[in-house]
Amino acid sequence: MTGPHRHDDEAHDLLTLGRVGVDIYPLQGGVRLEDVTTFGKFLGGSPANVAVAASRHGLRAGVITRTGEDPFGVFAKRELERLGVDSRFTTAVPGARTTVAFCEILPPDDFPLYFYRDAVAPDLTIDAGDLDLHAITSATAFWATVTGLSAEPSRAAHHAAWDARARSELTILDLDYRPSFWGDPAEASREVERALEKVTVAVGNLEECRIAVGESDPHRAADALLERGIRLAVVKQGPRGVLAKTVDETVEVPPTPVDVVNGLGAGDGFGGALCSSLVRGWPLERCIAFASAAGAIVASRLECSTAMPTTAEVESILAQAGQ
Repeated sequence: MTGPHRHDDEAHDLLTLGRVGVDIYPLQGGVRLEDVTTFGKFLGGSPANVAVAASRHGLRAGVITRTGEDPFGVFAKRELERLGVDSRFTTAVPGARTTVAFCEILPPDDFPLYFYRDAVAPDLTIDAGDLDLHAITSATAFWATVTGLSAEPSRAAHHAAWDARARSELTILDLDYRPSFWGDPAEASREVERALEKVTVAVGNLEECRIAVGESDPHRAADALLERGIRLAVVKQGPRGVLAKTVDETVEVPPTPVDVVNGLGAGDGFGGALCSSLVRGWPLERCIAFASAAGAIVASRLECSTAMPTTAEVESILAQAGQ
């Protein structure tokens, strides 16, 4: 496996496809957005953050995305590079504006997001004809999200990428369901159903599993995913930890206890660490424990992209927890 900062023609350990943006976070926790006076600017967008998280664990990661043609787009591309992610497939859309998200930080479990974007976000304009299918099929792992299915031409681009990979190992779908991006839940369910026929790993929380397969009981949801040909189903259960199932193995990992500062980036930290451990071929229980601990570390920090832990930090917290 190559190091995280080499941007030559060697295959990626991980390529992600989807949103990049800019997150504006209050630098005052527990204060309503209307009363906040100081903010910080950070790289945002779930697939971008997953690539950053994987890079922190030594993977050669890249992201396929679009920004606006504006200062925030310049910042996003520059920040990807600074954080060790290959940004060659990150390009600006003329006349478009980069998506900006304001977050409210109300610990322990209230972190609403407010999106400011064009009618169609730049990343949802990714066209199938623009994809480097060789890079996508050569990548060891490929990560995409349900949000990318919410509009054309991005939806067709996702299917083109999946068709090229031909359901190869580590073709991963984040069930990431955001109601504000969809006309109605039934539309999302239909699109997820189509997507599940083309991927091999699915990751989601209980609500996302309900949208995907109509089940919110963890074991029934995992079984329903496996019945659709998924080889690894990962169900995040919040305070009950994480359930992972294959046809041969069931693993349940309790949550890693932390004091939550900002829960927003935890799922992306989990995803990047999961990709890292799956690429390395670790045993399933170790993969899930490692990913869970990584997500917990991110939740204990204010930022998302710049909060992604190193492998050593994750191993340290696992050792403290006796895992």
